[in-house]
Amino acid sequence: MTVTVSVEILKQAFLVGLMLALPLLLTTLVIGLVIGILQAATGVQEFTLTFVPKVLAIFAIILLLGASGLTLATEFTVRMLNIIPQVVR
Repeated sequence: MTVTVSVEILKQAFLVGLMLALPLLLTTLVIGLVIGILQAATGVQEFTLTFVPKVLAIFAIILLLGASGLTLATEFTVRMLNIIPQVVR
């Protein structure tokens, strides 16, 4: 296995991980920002006010994008398993 192949595999793994995590992270970021602005404007500092909407939004994103994320992860795994004979010599 050459360094180029190793770097390419690592690059693909990072990209797949980023594509799987990005919708969840962006959703949490946007909801946290909106609720933080509302808390600052109203003066309400309640922990559950930020926690519950984030959890509900994450569940919604998982329900909406879970199948495509699973497909992406499965395709990456199959690609990695298929190149094992070429890499190990």
